[in-house]
Amino acid sequence: MTKFLLSVHVLAAILAIGPVTVAASMFPAAARRADVATLRLLHRICRVYAALGIVVPVFGLATAASLGVLGDAWLIVSIVLTAAAAAMLVLVVLPRQAGILAGGAGERAPARLGMVTGVFNVLWAVVTVLMIVRPGSTTGV
Repeated sequence: MTKFLLSVHVLAAILAIGPVTVAASMFPAAARRADVATLRLLHRICRVYAALGIVVPVFGLATAASLGVLGDAWLIVSIVLTAAAAAMLVLVVLPRQAGILAGGAGERAPARLGMVTGVFNVLWAVVTVLMIVRPGSTTGV
């Protein structure tokens, strides 16, 4: 069962979180070009895949419980960083994208959104590294 849970967790991360990070990263450049059709598409990708992304932590927690590592420091840090990335996406990235689409965000909005998106992407990169390296793991990896 653990292999199934881990497989779904990893596949969901690739298929859900990957498109969000790419689309969110492309959005500021498209905003500077004022490419409205592309902006709408990228914003929709971010919204839809953000919703699908909930599968990642759900199966991640199930996998962690199955492995008995829920109390490990690397996992707790990963959970906190995942929550921070999700909050940043829902509370900052998506609303700023919507503001740019609405036309009332200002001239510097794409640059500010680019910085926030960069932080969002770095959070996911750190979580990915923690999932692979697992500091303090006794698995010998």
